[in-house]
Amino acid sequence: MQHTTPARFSNSRGAAAATWLLITLAGLLATDIPSIAQEPAGGNPRPANRLAKETSPYLLLHAHNPVDWYPWGPEAFARAKAEQKPIFLSIGYSSCYWCHVMERESFMDPEIARFLNEHFVCIKVDREERPDVDQVYMAALQAFSTGGWPMSMFLLPDGRPFYGETYLPARDRQGISGFLTVLNGIVKAWSEERGDIERAADGLTEIVRRKLGSSGSRRKPALTLAFAAAGRAALAEQFDPEFGGFGFNAQNPHRPKFPEPVNLVFLLDQERRDRRKKEVIRDSAGSPAAASGGAVKPGRADPLFMVLFTLDRMARGGIRDQVGGGYHRYATSRYWIVPHFEKMLYDNAQLASVHLMAFELTGDARWRDEAEATFAFVARTMTAAEGGFYSSLDAETGSGEGAYYVWSRDEVKDVLGAGPDVEAFSQVYGLKRESNFESGRYVLLQPRSLEEQADKLQTTPEKLEAVLRPLRTRMLAARENRPGPLRDDKIITAWNGLMIAAYGDAYRILKTDAYRRAAEKCAEFLLRRLREPGGRLLRTYRAGQAKLPAYLEDYAFLVHGLLRLHAATGESRWLDQARGLTDRMIADFSDMQEGGFFFTARDHESLLTRSKDPYDGALPGASSVAVLDLLAISRATGEKSYLEPARKTLESLSTALSQNPAAMPLLLVGLQEYLDARPDHVLPGSSGEAALAPGPNRPVIASARIADAQEPAPGRVLEATVSIAIKEGWHISANPTGVDVLKPTTLVLDPGQAAADLLVNYPPGQTKVLGSLGTEKVALYEGNLNLPFRVTLPRDARAGKTTVRLRLNYQPCDDRVCLAPASLSIPLEVSLRPPSGPVESKP
Repeated sequence: MQHTTPARFSNSRGAAAATWLLITLAGLLATDIPSIAQEPAGGNPRPANRLAKETSPYLLLHAHNPVDWYPWGPEAFARAKAEQKPIFLSIGYSSCYWCHVMERESFMDPEIARFLNEHFVCIKVDREERPDVDQVYMAALQAFSTGGWPMSMFLLPDGRPFYGETYLPARDRQGISGFLTVLNGIVKAWSEERGDIERAADGLTEIVRRKLGSSGSRRKPALTLAFAAAGRAALAEQFDPEFGGFGFNAQNPHRPKFPEPVNLVFLLDQERRDRRKKEVIRDSAGSPAAASGGAVKPGRADPLFMVLFTLDRMARGGIRDQVGGGYHRYATSRYWIVPHFEKMLYDNAQLASVHLMAFELTGDARWRDEAEATFAFVARTMTAAEGGFYSSLDAETGSGEGAYYVWSRDEVKDVLGAGPDVEAFSQVYGLKRESNFESGRYVLLQPRSLEEQADKLQTTPEKLEAVLRPLRTRMLAARENRPGPLRDDKIITAWNGLMIAAYGDAYRILKTDAYRRAAEKCAEFLLRRLREPGGRLLRTYRAGQAKLPAYLEDYAFLVHGLLRLHAATGESRWLDQARGLTDRMIADFSDMQEGGFFFTARDHESLLTRSKDPYDGALPGASSVAVLDLLAISRATGEKSYLEPARKTLESLSTALSQNPAAMPLLLVGLQEYLDARPDHVLPGSSGEAALAPGPNRPVIASARIADAQEPAPGRVLEATVSIAIKEGWHISANPTGVDVLKPTTLVLDPGQAAADLLVNYPPGQTKVLGSLGTEKVALYEGNLNLPFRVTLPRDARAGKTTVRLRLNYQPCDDRVCLAPASLSIPLEVSLRPPSGPVESKP
């Protein structure tokens, strides 16, 4: 989800249809959202509303709106129930650009404010303070759109949602319904169609509970290494071979692209495991060149290449602050050129750790330097005197979005003057190309690698960097004289835990005392100021005040940081603190019935549902980190008791893991670490290779045989059959399936197999209707079937016995759940006779 391009409506489903019909009849459907010109913040000083008593910088930005805002709490709901008014809930955060636009356009507008105050009870929420509230209502909003912020939700007085949107312009323009028009439609419907609204609220509430609550599936897929293999394959499919990163769309290159450090952590873990399997000692030769110079062509799907290629393209792109260090939240296109300019603590903490891991694996000093540049940015801009770390920097200033970071050529000349050094700076940072930003200005980036630029300038990379370093320092000093972006200076426990982990990694790997001091100072501050006397954590701190009960991610991320600090220093106090917080986490957040952890503690405020959202995103999934914490504590203390809650968590999420393993990459790391710790739990055949017989966790077996006892010659066509046995109650997709969303079963040659021109005759399969796919018929394979095929044997094969290796790719499912996609390696033994006569070239 993102807020650069506010989402349009999409067709809603199921129980949300009543509200969809209601809004459609009111003529409120938006068709498109254009770019909004930056408007200066203005207006006369106004009286303060209730938000003036809050500590959140985001809420304080709205403290002088004429809207009669309430913070989230019982007072607002009590008034809504007493006056029988709908609730308008607005959720955002301080560095959200479109949140600021809507505040200026709508919430500072006297007419809109009067209408809101008369007909609604208005609640404003900082999603960073209350991620639980944000999770619940974002799940409801996504029934209407792709989601995003600012989130604009309409609720019944009891909190059930009945309609939602993201950004809306204040008034109708260019055929787009404005916020005031939507408000009028809601009020009209509230008066005349209350029954429809109630039914829509019931349906949306059920959608939220199904999406965020427990899965309810009694039959859970077994924990196997096949999940990790499937996740790795899925990430390879999502990898952008030209520009790095994941999830691109070549037909829509201006779709935003995020750093997604959780993917990189998983792939680096895969690289470590690959090296251990091959018993390869540390050898970085060729890897850095592959990422920065092109010794290996992009598109290669090995994990280290995907990581280094992505890191290289980001480090040279506009998403990286080329002058001040650190990374912006995301890029507005596939190419990493123009970022959305806010900077988040959690992004920079995770990326610093990834750069350090890359340095540790490859020995390439470039990644050490990249991490240190991020630490310098954090120390300069995001560090509080008490030792904690601030949350974020805004994307805009009074001069517009990104104005603090972009340059014109004349501005660069004013700072650096003229001469060959300045020419080199302009060459390296793209100033000699066509402008890449508005009004002829530039987002600084490195279109070519430093090695390529040095070669073009007839120097070495080391000498060129020596020239550039003082020029960047001068540019940074000049930039700091500009009006700076707003800083959200609240300190969030979870995000600070990630930063402690990054500094702990830095001290362990680089042995720099300043990094140890930064990690320890922050840890001591959090444990002193964001913990209640009884030992429970608090979520946020600002202006001397700690408040709000902590969430699962606060415990899990802080424990993660403390464990990394212990690993770096060897000091037992950090392990003791981590263990105490973990015991509290288990006591307060565990799901005693189905296993795993809830996002909120058992005595937390009751919302529509008690969330168990398992997925990794811009932030790691709290459950993923909790599993890694439990395993790390078990390793550090030798106590096996911590493996049991880890097992229960993994098993509780195994259905989601089997259906979309690439959406949970850190949980895949945890799964493999758990199976390392409990090798007795590794199932035979769990790597995806053929098992001896079909069973609950191995429902498919296959073998190959030659037709009619052939004894072909090299280069000739061989006819053969693969026989497949599928356990009763299970099925695999036919080829074709008849439904686009399902992947067909395929028989292919193993990579590296010398044979070529495989032609498979897939039977049509049996058609059935699966409830999960509506009423559409799907073609399936069940029971026993044969796949006849023809394959051309290698021309250079010698007479005698040889093996043709095939691979069957499939996904086994029963009526309730699908296991992870798997593959079977199928050897076909062939006796070759000496060639005679002409050789066929095609089967």
